[in-house]
Amino acid sequence: MSHVSSHPAHGQSPLRTVQVLGGGSAGSSAHVRSLAAGLVARGVRVTVCAPAGADREYGFTGVGAHHVDVPRSTDPAAVSALRAACADADLVHAHGIHAALRAALALSGRRVPLVVTWHTRSEADGARAHVLRLLERRVARAAAVVLGTSSDLVDRARRRGARDARLAAVALPAPRPPAEPVDADGLRLKSRAELGAIDRPLLIAVGSLDRHRGYHTLLDASRAWFRLDPVPLLVIAGEGPLRGVLQRRIEDEELPIRLIGRREDVAELLAAADLVLLPSRWESRSPLAQEALHARVPLVATAVGGIPEMVGDAAELVPYGNAKALGDAVVRLLADPERRQVLRDKGARQAATWPTEDETVAQVLSVYDEFTRLRPLV
Repeated sequence: MSHVSSHPAHGQSPLRTVQVLGGGSAGSSAHVRSLAAGLVARGVRVTVCAPAGADREYGFTGVGAHHVDVPRSTDPAAVSALRAACADADLVHAHGIHAALRAALALSGRRVPLVVTWHTRSEADGARAHVLRLLERRVARAAAVVLGTSSDLVDRARRRGARDARLAAVALPAPRPPAEPVDADGLRLKSRAELGAIDRPLLIAVGSLDRHRGYHTLLDASRAWFRLDPVPLLVIAGEGPLRGVLQRRIEDEELPIRLIGRREDVAELLAAADLVLLPSRWESRSPLAQEALHARVPLVATAVGGIPEMVGDAAELVPYGNAKALGDAVVRLLADPERRQVLRDKGARQAATWPTEDETVAQVLSVYDEFTRLRPLV
């Protein structure tokens, strides 16, 4: 992708953008930080509207953006604060459906382009599903352009009435290099020892303990490797409302599974794993899948959402909710070191085709340029 520069022409002020952060997912927050850093480096003025805690965690101000503390709420005070933050913006970019609704309300009556990145698909049933469809329609129609992180989200935005919807894959932010040289083998052994998997295969799943993550299916699938010797250990990192239910099942059914809560060392966990498992009902550009392929760890995932498009033939894909298919795939891979090596190699090649952070910023900036070309000279 060609390099795009936003340094202003003579007599023109720098482009002023406001980034509105949505539901607080790690993926969208990390993307906003990466995007803010890239835009600032290209001479764009960036304001990030998000709760104070998000700035403390992701450091928007540390990359040169201005941060405005705006709560994630559609109450009048929050919308008023967002409207004030957008007062002199040339363009507003909202991340997520709920952030986009707040931005649309804040921009009501103003001719400021609204760009929406649709990072993920919300899950709802019954009456809430109807409300969600109405919300998605309102947002799709309010946006000058909707950027979907996977093709199915682009299609969904078009069905909801978006006048312009495009694929805009979000790059996984590059990991920060360690301050000191790392003994990878030593770190791997240390992690496996801490988890209790020195002499047994280690399977890793990472994600919030929510209904849509497919963990009940994963627990069912674990019975498939009971007969193996030694019995593999499945470690699930994450917190959420299903913690108690899952823990009771693990204890009652004596499953070879450990719940280890939220972790900040996911990269180390993946490096220690023999397989990474992703049993979700839906994913866009799953950070876990990206990290697994980057780390050259074989991945077993459900063939849902943006996963097949993103991983190609570099992972074992199974139907969502099919415990037998998931369990059989794990058993088959553990017994086949050659296939695991093939997946490692294919994963590294597939990961090399994904957009870089720089390419992601350039694509977003080219979209901004489309909608701000006619800014008046100062």
